[in-house]
Amino acid sequence: MWFWWFMLIFGLMIPMVQIVAGRMMWKHHPKQINWVYGYRTKRSMKNMDTWVFAHEHCGRIWWKTGLIMLIPSVLIYIPFYHSNEDTIGIVGTILCVIQLVVLIASIFPTERALKKTFNDDGMRR
Repeated sequence: MWFWWFMLIFGLMIPMVQIVAGRMMWKHHPKQINWVYGYRTKRSMKNMDTWVFAHEHCGRIWWKTGLIMLIPSVLIYIPFYHSNEDTIGIVGTILCVIQLVVLIASIFPTERALKKTFNDDGMRR
């Protein structure tokens, strides 16, 4: 039973990080373009306008998807409360992979929005 609780808490970490980090990126993006932290792609680092736009766009996506994934992440574990550790571990691994795919997939709509809003030189269309 302790392993179930451990996996439940672990399974909630990615959505919670998405919610908190998404809100921070959305409302309090890094003030300067840097290679250390933030949404760092070639297109987002063209100038300050693209940098702010990318953080606000990706932050909103992370915040929304984190909220959406939070409830299913809890509900998925409930039927496996009295299951053995192997089953709980497999369910947790599958859930974690799905959550990471959703997290990484946020790059595509953000890059699409950057391409739609800015030209190749980083100037607004």
